[in-house]
Amino acid sequence: MTGYATSTNETDAGTITIEIKSVNSRFLDLQFRINDEFRSVESQFREAITRKLARGKVECRFSFGKKLTETHNKSLNTTLLEQLSSFQAGLKQQFPDAAPLSTNEILRWPGVIEESEINAEFLQTAINDTINKTLEAFVVSREREGAALEQVLLSRITAMEEIVTRITPLMPQIVQQFQQKATTRLEEALGLALQSSGSNAGQTITREEALDRIRQEVTMYGIRVDVAEELARLSAHLTETRHILKKGGQVGKRLDFMMQELNREANTLGSKAASKELSDASMELKLFIEQMREQVQNLE
Repeated sequence: MTGYATSTNETDAGTITIEIKSVNSRFLDLQFRINDEFRSVESQFREAITRKLARGKVECRFSFGKKLTETHNKSLNTTLLEQLSSFQAGLKQQFPDAAPLSTNEILRWPGVIEESEINAEFLQTAINDTINKTLEAFVVSREREGAALEQVLLSRITAMEEIVTRITPLMPQIVQQFQQKATTRLEEALGLALQSSGSNAGQTITREEALDRIRQEVTMYGIRVDVAEELARLSAHLTETRHILKKGGQVGKRLDFMMQELNREANTLGSKAASKELSDASMELKLFIEQMREQVQNLE
């Protein structure tokens, strides 16, 4: 699922900025962009995300802007100043004409001005708080999209339930029509058998052979017409899919499985279709299932 959230946290040490965004993916794919000096944050970042997410290609950005240190947070390194003074006195004895260090040169000397160190424990707490805050906002944004997708999927389920409801009462009529066709075929088959028996005394078709031909036709009839089980399973799968959506939580993988089951029944219905109504219904069902399958891959 797609989602986006960003948060900033102003601390005494500097500004923490975290950004999380994701696009659709069947699996969880995490990518991190973090300042090198804060690379250790990645592990806690990863742990926090995997507790909340199971799907999506997620990109996480972490940056820290160090605050310009104010005057009261700076101090002079007196030990180093004493060493510089001692060194300068010794050089004066060796080189009386050497120019003394200026105030500007002394202040620019590495280590003369000391800055107060960042409180690592305080900063770590601030980072944790910012991660959690951003992740909560990110989950909310995905939940909003999930709610919209839920309505789309429920509308497809309703449409498929209406198809099943429309087809089921037609089954007796479809069976009767197909039975008439099967009867005609059987009569034609028996007629051919009698003709063959009468015209070729040496190739007489026995009663057992005629019955075998009839059994083949009846078997084909039974296989092609009996779709009651498929319709019952379709109805049950649609009810379960609706239940999964209403229950909420991490439903993506379960819905993936339900799409496979629905598609299997719709295909079987199409292969056994004994009328145009059943064939058309199978095509409609497969169209709705494919639309759902594309959306289900976007769900957590």
